[in-house]
Amino acid sequence: MIPGGGQPNMQQLLQQAQKMQQDLAAAQQELAEATVEGSAGGGLVKATVSGAGELKGLTIDPKAVDPEDTETLADLVLAAVRDANGAAQQLQQQKLGPLAQGLGGMPGLPF
Repeated sequence: MIPGGGQPNMQQLLQQAQKMQQDLAAAQQELAEATVEGSAGGGLVKATVSGAGELKGLTIDPKAVDPEDTETLADLVLAAVRDANGAAQQLQQQKLGPLAQGLGGMPGLPF
């Protein structure tokens, strides 16, 4: 017969959950401090975002600025930001993906 009627060891589960919570917090901190870059127009517009997706910087080459065509510049800015956010999402998957999978294996947690 299994001690405790076959119930998982609650202390052990709590320790596992606490470790995963610490790992998750550390990964989120790494993401907040990391930066990734996206670009558009062959590098005429570059956007830098944090690993969490916050826009940190925007660089626009003077060649991309045409006072008669601000719409194209706006499109390039959007494309660069989207590119950078895509890179941030990939970084999030790398950092948080294994942790999220680990949480899915714990009974009683709503993940």
